[in-house]
Amino acid sequence: MAQTYEKPPTTLSHGELPYPHGTLVEDTQHERTGELVGVIEEHTKEGRKLISQTAYLRPKGGGMEWETPLARIRPVENH
Repeated sequence: MAQTYEKPPTTLSHGELPYPHGTLVEDTQHERTGELVGVIEEHTKEGRKLISQTAYLRPKGGGMEWETPLARIRPVENH
Protein backbone atom coordinates (compact mmCIF):
# COMPACT_ATOMS: atom_id res chain seq x y z
CA MET A 1 0.00 0.00 0.00
CA ALA A 2 1.50 3.35 -1.03
CA GLN A 3 1.94 6.02 1.60
CA THR A 4 0.78 9.52 0.87
CA TYR A 5 2.36 12.61 2.36
CA GLU A 6 -0.01 14.84 4.26
CA LYS A 7 0.77 18.31 5.52
CA PRO A 8 1.06 18.24 9.31
CA PRO A 9 -1.76 19.95 11.24
CA THR A 10 -1.08 23.66 11.69
CA THR A 11 -2.42 26.54 13.70
CA LEU A 12 -2.60 30.28 13.02
CA SER A 13 -1.85 32.99 15.57
CA HIS A 14 -1.08 36.68 15.75
CA GLY A 15 2.63 37.34 15.45
CA GLU A 16 4.75 40.16 16.77
CA LEU A 17 4.83 43.29 14.66
CA PRO A 18 8.35 44.14 13.46
CA TYR A 19 7.37 47.84 13.49
CA PRO A 20 4.60 49.72 15.36
CA HIS A 21 1.02 49.29 14.10
CA GLY A 22 0.33 51.83 11.35
CA THR A 23 3.97 52.17 10.25
CA LEU A 24 4.19 53.01 6.55
CA VAL A 25 6.01 50.12 4.89
CA GLU A 26 6.97 49.09 1.38
CA ASP A 27 5.77 45.74 0.07
CA THR A 28 8.67 44.76 -2.18
CA GLN A 29 6.77 41.80 -3.68
CA HIS A 30 3.83 43.85 -4.97
CA GLU A 31 5.70 47.19 -5.28
CA ARG A 32 3.15 49.01 -3.11
CA THR A 33 3.24 50.96 0.13
CA GLY A 34 0.78 50.69 2.96
CA GLU A 35 0.31 50.82 6.70
CA LEU A 36 1.20 47.71 8.71
CA VAL A 37 -1.97 46.30 10.25
CA GLY A 38 -0.94 42.91 11.59
CA VAL A 39 1.06 39.71 11.27
CA ILE A 40 -0.29 36.15 11.18
CA GLU A 41 2.01 33.20 11.83
CA GLU A 42 1.41 29.58 10.85
CA HIS A 43 2.97 26.96 13.13
CA THR A 44 2.82 23.18 13.27
CA LYS A 45 0.54 22.06 16.08
CA GLU A 46 3.14 19.59 17.27
CA GLY A 47 6.37 21.32 18.21
CA ARG A 48 5.15 24.78 17.09
CA LYS A 49 7.62 24.91 14.20
CA LEU A 50 7.20 28.18 12.30
CA ILE A 51 5.99 27.61 8.74
CA SER A 52 5.12 31.11 7.52
CA GLN A 53 4.69 34.74 8.56
CA THR A 54 2.27 36.94 6.63
CA ALA A 55 2.01 40.73 6.96
CA TYR A 56 -1.33 42.47 6.43
CA LEU A 57 -1.18 45.98 4.97
CA ARG A 58 -3.75 48.70 4.27
CA PRO A 59 -3.37 51.62 1.84
CA LYS A 60 -2.59 54.90 3.64
CA GLY A 61 -5.89 56.65 4.26
CA GLY A 62 -7.92 53.42 4.08
CA GLY A 63 -9.00 50.92 1.49
CA MET A 64 -8.76 47.21 0.81
CA GLU A 65 -6.12 45.34 2.85
CA TRP A 66 -3.69 42.95 1.18
CA GLU A 67 -1.21 40.38 2.39
CA THR A 68 2.42 39.69 1.63
CA PRO A 69 5.19 37.59 3.19
CA LEU A 70 6.57 39.37 6.27
CA ALA A 71 10.11 39.12 4.86
CA ARG A 72 9.00 41.28 1.89
CA ILE A 73 8.25 44.46 3.86
CA ARG A 74 10.49 47.29 5.03
CA PRO A 75 9.77 50.68 6.55
CA VAL A 76 9.48 53.62 4.16
CA GLU A 77 12.23 56.10 4.86
CA ASN A 78 11.18 59.71 5.31
CA HIS A 79 13.23 62.15 3.25
